[in-house]
Amino acid sequence: MDERFKRTLLNIARIAIKEEFLGHKELNNEVKKRVLEMFPDLAKLGAVFVTIKERGSLRGCIGSLIAYRTLIEDIIENAKAAAFSDPRFPPLTPEEFDKITLEISILSEPKPLAYTDIEDLRAKIVPGRDGVVLKYGSHQATFLPQVWKELSDFEQFFAHLCIKAGLRPNCLELHPEILVYYVEKFSEEDF
Repeated sequence: MDERFKRTLLNIARIAIKEEFLGHKELNNEVKKRVLEMFPDLAKLGAVFVTIKERGSLRGCIGSLIAYRTLIEDIIENAKAAAFSDPRFPPLTPEEFDKITLEISILSEPKPLAYTDIEDLRAKIVPGRDGVVLKYGSHQATFLPQVWKELSDFEQFFAHLCIKAGLRPNCLELHPEILVYYVEKFSEEDF
């Protein structure tokens, strides 16, 4: 993925958020058509997470685990959702807009990871590389591979993932379904 393509994706995400403050569409059909002519891959199905940080701290993160809409639409919708609909944070304000940095993670398709017990899972998971989806009954949560930087210990990582899914911290004892995926990640800080 070349630098120009990455910059374009980050610009699309930033404009998607900004247009909510402006009250009119800047990413109208004509603009999208021109962008798609320059970057046809944006018309392919894609799953992305958009992460917003303010002064290095998480300010919003929303995304899609499965590709079900075009990459351009997934970026637009998830950028807006991360800015205005992440239940962990109040909606982004115009005053915060110039203080945020955006990060985009393009996901591979999540694949089930067969494991026999917690030790087998520990042996198969690769911290820093694997994004993880945990499913148990109607409960589900995911952590992007970047979360390993903050929760580098296997027990801590999975305890927090269990809690995020609405389960008790030791939910691995229930043998939940685990899926792994990889990301191609880039940030405005990279440029």
